[in-house]
Amino acid sequence: MSYKENPATPKLLALLESRYALRVLWALRDGHPQTFRLLQDSVGTITPNTLNTRLKDLRGAGFISHDNTGYRLTPSGQDLLKRLNDLHAFAIKWVANQNLQAEAKAAAAAAAPAAHETP
Repeated sequence: MSYKENPATPKLLALLESRYALRVLWALRDGHPQTFRLLQDSVGTITPNTLNTRLKDLRGAGFISHDNTGYRLTPSGQDLLKRLNDLHAFAIKWVANQNLQAEAKAAAAAAAPAAHETP
């Protein structure tokens, strides 16, 4: 089935590719509600306008909700993050592998001149 026949995945990816969308979701992963200010601090360098836009988008998508205690993940948002945890585990392994490869290249590069030296 092509993306044209079922645009669900591209639609979700477009939302998640929005600047700071994943960071906002990730900041809410512990299940505790966060106020706007606390969420802004949790996400980092996000501007208030961008945070407002992301919150509106994520609320519209049904991933977060807001009440008098703050913003929190909805069951759908929790399900999404549960699925993204697999991505997080993969990312940890991938970075470790990248580091090992970089160390191996550096070791090979350091050893290469010594191997080519003539007495």
